[in-house]
Amino acid sequence: MVAAGQVSTGIYNEEGAVSSSFLAHVANAIAAGDTETLLRDVGHLHQSEIGDLIEALDPEQRRELVNLMGETFDFTALTEVDDSIRREIIEALPNAQIAKALQLLDSDDAVYILEDLAPEVQDEILALLPFTERVRLRRSLNYPEETAGRRMQTEFVAVPPFWTVGQTIDYMRESRDLPDSFSQIFVVDPTFRLVGAVDLDRILRTQRAVKIEEIMRESPHAIPATMDQEEAAQIFEQYDLLSAAVVDENHRLVGVLTIDDVVDVITQEAEEDLMRLGGVGDEELSDSVLATSRSRVPWLMINLVTAFFAASIISLFDDTIQAVVALAVLMPIVAGMGGNAGSQTMTVTVRALATGNLGLHNAARVIRREIGVGLLNGLIFATLIGTVAGLWFDSVTIGGIIASAMVVNMFTAALAGILIPMLLDRLGIDPAVASAVFLTTITDVVGFFAFLGLATWWYGLL
Repeated sequence: MVAAGQVSTGIYNEEGAVSSSFLAHVANAIAAGDTETLLRDVGHLHQSEIGDLIEALDPEQRRELVNLMGETFDFTALTEVDDSIRREIIEALPNAQIAKALQLLDSDDAVYILEDLAPEVQDEILALLPFTERVRLRRSLNYPEETAGRRMQTEFVAVPPFWTVGQTIDYMRESRDLPDSFSQIFVVDPTFRLVGAVDLDRILRTQRAVKIEEIMRESPHAIPATMDQEEAAQIFEQYDLLSAAVVDENHRLVGVLTIDDVVDVITQEAEEDLMRLGGVGDEELSDSVLATSRSRVPWLMINLVTAFFAASIISLFDDTIQAVVALAVLMPIVAGMGGNAGSQTMTVTVRALATGNLGLHNAARVIRREIGVGLLNGLIFATLIGTVAGLWFDSVTIGGIIASAMVVNMFTAALAGILIPMLLDRLGIDPAVASAVFLTTITDVVGFFAFLGLATWWYGLL
């Protein structure tokens, strides 16, 4: 337990979560209205650490922490918390306080905070901002969600090509309206069309009299503002970029996308794909019981419908099951193995589609590979399960039937695991969301039909 006025040596425990001692210390300070302690022990933390602390606190404590810290609270920390928590805190604050805080943030962080609010609330807050900042934020908010225009920073350094290096350095030293940190300077023509870019290290190594146009390089990786943020992240990954210009439809410079924003995008997209594969959508740990249940019920309902469809296949073979009780015992093995094998293929395929590593250029090769893997694994597990089943029920016939069904279902699972996501992607449907339901249905139906159908055919001949 941490004594009054003392803080543990770090805010995290060995598991990487906010330590209970530090959490109790902050909670006690909030309960006592001890602003001095909060400013001393929380005010110096990094924005991500403050975000973790906010998520660990109770809802009432979160709002009170922001109120007690007042103008010293770093609103950038709100970009590090769940969407529902951010909305909860923002909605509890007066618009004037929010507007004042937004003026201290980079434009990309300000947009991140504003975009989840209702349009009328956005308008009220924007109306309290200076004209220039209001126009910049409104322009970013007008771009579609999850595009480069939403994630870009509108603070950047741009100079004409006829300036000298000396003029550029003097401009950077004297201007007060520059971003806090940047790694390159963009070159634009009189209409603000992007011409090229110059890295800061090149500026520092060049004589003052040299013109910018002599040392600039083209910007081949300029990103359209309407490009999906995931595609923009793939460009960063492919070309090892630290930052990239963002341009409008007329190739005019409107912002810059930086690596820190792209890392957030990559993390966010990976989490979304993982959650959607599980049929839980955009669920967050901070969501209420009702909200969580509401997000999961639709996919569970679809699964229920497909389960009844699979059960109807089983009902076609009632007589066979009654005659050979062993079939009822072994049925789940065939369907379960097919489902697991298909999920492996589907996961790899969905991720490859999301990262752009799978397309028409290599689809045939990847499909052949997965078919080969399905057949090989099918033969391996057919041999294993067929042997076990034959010994278990003292029947070579039972072992042969389940082995044959296993090969058929593992092959089908591999084929479905790659073709279903590819087909959904071609139809414009998110394969991460819809693939699992179709895959489960196919492996269950094919597994049951192959196993029970082979058994009915075989025993029907005796």
